[in-house]
Amino acid sequence: MESKIPNSKVAVVLLNMGGPNSLFEVKTFLKNMFNDSYILPIKSPFLRSIIGSFIVNKRLEEAQSNYQKIGGKSPLVGHTSVLCERLNVLESKYYFTYAMRYTPPFADKVAQDLKKRGISEVVLFSMYPHFSYTTTASSMEDIFRAFKLHTFTPKIVRVERYYKKRAYNLAILERIKEVLNGENSKDFHLMFSAHSLPKRNIENGDPYQKEILENVEILESFFKEFGLEFASIKVAYQSKIGPIKWLEPNLQDCLPKYQGKKLLIYPISFTMDNSETDFELSLQYKEVARKVGIEDYRVASCLNANADFAECILEIIKEARNG
Repeated sequence: MESKIPNSKVAVVLLNMGGPNSLFEVKTFLKNMFNDSYILPIKSPFLRSIIGSFIVNKRLEEAQSNYQKIGGKSPLVGHTSVLCERLNVLESKYYFTYAMRYTPPFADKVAQDLKKRGISEVVLFSMYPHFSYTTTASSMEDIFRAFKLHTFTPKIVRVERYYKKRAYNLAILERIKEVLNGENSKDFHLMFSAHSLPKRNIENGDPYQKEILENVEILESFFKEFGLEFASIKVAYQSKIGPIKWLEPNLQDCLPKYQGKKLLIYPISFTMDNSETDFELSLQYKEVARKVGIEDYRVASCLNANADFAECILEIIKEARNG
């Protein structure tokens, strides 16, 4: 990505998991993900590679089929690119770019670019609003490895969580109001859906679930402040894989309870739409909702490149740099 602000000495790198940019790249995405020791916690790199390859081969065809149904690629990288363009226009004293964990652009290339530009300070901005070792820590460690490899030693400012920020929660409120489209919120049950994690991760000290639940409490206080009332508000988890115990309740198992009712889903653990939102929530679970007789099933979009989210990011960066 060519910078519109070549003289800037401060860069902001948006960090995220990434997603396949084509059906061909699905294998790369899965291979890199299941070679991450935070995702597949096996100490031996060799053994992790063997087991990871087995998982990839088992899941590849289904994963490619799922991506085919949402346009042949993940929307995540595109949304991130548009967000960077918007941020570069809004704030010309920074150079905004992004690095993905499992698909291009990788941290290695981003580190080379920043060093070449003579950047003296880097704000590492996690696109995960809640901290988890499987996401935030993995992405942070990945880009630090790249910096070390290229002997790039700028001043570093980290933004690792921001779910408590008022501007962030106001942006979520707007996405919920958009999907309501003027209809009475009291007629809808609201479900906050978060990407699941194995229970052992939480037992080993990952703060992710605690922060998700705190975020929901904050949003409930915002609903009261702005006069938004729902028939009920619940939290569920999606995207579990394998036989081990994951966080509960599982969203798919919850859907039959809303037979004959109106259900609104907000993907609380994501800032960018991706396969979990565009395929799993908006296609796969929508079909489940139809089969179990849910009267009205809606999925709110993520924050993506919306102006209020961009302004929120700028506000958080300013606070982090001044802190």
